Amino acid sequence: MNEQFNIKHIVYNRPELNQTLQEYAQCLAEQIDTSRRFILIGVSLGGMIATEISQFTHPEKTIVISSAKNRNELPSRYTFQEKFPIYKLISPKLAKAGSKILQPIVEPDRRLEKEIFKNMLNDKDAVFLRRTIKMIINWDRTEMPKNIVHIHGSNDHTIPHKNVDCDYLIENGSHMMVLTRGKEISSLLNKILVN
Repeated sequence: MNEQFNIKHIVYNRPELNQTLQEYAQCLAEQIDTSRRFILIGVSLGGMIATEISQFTHPEKTIVISSAKNRNELPSRYTFQEKFPIYKLISPKLAKAGSKILQPIVEPDRRLEKEIFKNMLNDKDAVFLRRTIKMIINWDRTEMPKNIVHIHGSNDHTIPHKNVDCDYLIENGSHMMVLTRGKEISSLLNKILVN
């Protein structure tokens, strides 16, 4: 990443019960010093949160990677569960176990960095996972924000690229491309940040 920027990582605390994505974004935004110039970057769920934060903090740029800018870009398995909330029948621990089984099927790139993905899933808080799934399913943003730069992979199985309107398409990039194609994504980010 370009050395002229100071990087601050947002700490994702466990969402409150029944907290919406917008409400969660408001809480996380308290960690940002909006008195200074800043740029938001978010990956996957982080991109959705960055989209929400951008609407009331007005950063210079918002960059989302492997993400969705509104609910219309989400695959039907999420919107289907708004009407038929199957996730409510599954305990948080079972949902976490299911992720370990389903992720290699949904995202074949997982096999390239098996240990990293295994550790990422093991470190996930089961309640956090359950509550963020609910937030995504019930996300009500329908408008397309104008101030967002979107980077997406052509081989993203979690949020298929046919669903999204992106500015940069990474050929054969998966949902996990920030890990498997890190140098390429970093180089692209540096170009976007200085323009």
